[in-house]
Amino acid sequence: MVPIAYLAKLGCRIVIVEKILRDCINLINSLKGYMQNIMSFQLRKGPVARLFTTTFLLMLGFFSSGAIAAELKLIASTGVYSVMQELIPGFEAKTGAKVVASYDTSNIILKRVQSGESADLIILTRSAIDNLVRQGTVAANGVTDLAMSGVGIVVRSGEKHPNIKTSEDLKKTLLGAKSVAFTGTGASGIYFLSVADKLGIGAQVREKAVTPEGGHIAKIVAAGDAQLGVQMKSELLGVPGAEYIGPLPPELQMNTVFTVGIFANSSNPAQAIELVRHLSAPAQAPAYQKVGMDSPK
Repeated sequence: MVPIAYLAKLGCRIVIVEKILRDCINLINSLKGYMQNIMSFQLRKGPVARLFTTTFLLMLGFFSSGAIAAELKLIASTGVYSVMQELIPGFEAKTGAKVVASYDTSNIILKRVQSGESADLIILTRSAIDNLVRQGTVAANGVTDLAMSGVGIVVRSGEKHPNIKTSEDLKKTLLGAKSVAFTGTGASGIYFLSVADKLGIGAQVREKAVTPEGGHIAKIVAAGDAQLGVQMKSELLGVPGAEYIGPLPPELQMNTVFTVGIFANSSNPAQAIELVRHLSAPAQAPAYQKVGMDSPK
């Protein structure tokens, strides 16, 4: 049996909603009547009245056409942070919308989403987005591959660039390093540990590891808190005080495809689709290349 108190609250809410709808209808009817009056006034009174009418129409059109800027919320992997700084301002300038973005490692983002956090768009690895689609969290419509990035290594600016061309070269470099930084929860960090294990030096690497949960590993190297830094190439380039020395050897490389999707409960799916189109437009290729990303295969 439904409690009477609950029915009373529900009834109050329905009454409030009905009142708001009635007020909106009354306002629209008032505007219609007002428009008829001022149009008649315009015809009788000449240029001043016409100026007043034109101004009124412009203001009415501004508010009724959604000219007030929409706000889009984006949750994205730190792997695309640099390129988003290049691409989002152009979208905001073109549409008037405001994009509020937050960045984190893929695993942390997935935990946030599983805890109930939502937004309008999300950029993660292709496999992560596919899983969210299967769960019904992300809509299948709009899922688009943006770019691809491999894993690389940085040293502090001015330091000698060690040889990492082959698996054996990388193994010697890692064994000789005093410390190695990589994310503890990011896809690149987790993968790098599997590479160390494959090379038979997993225990040694773990002993000298500097593993923040997320963030830019190159900044840690630049600050002198680690001798080597391992992360997605797109996250390593352009950090002052750090120098990119190259990718992992081809036989050990992992190329990650970053994919954008729209949350199934997005409050502004139409504008979200526009952002997807903007980010995936062929004309944006130079921006991705600038930060070390390639076209997805």
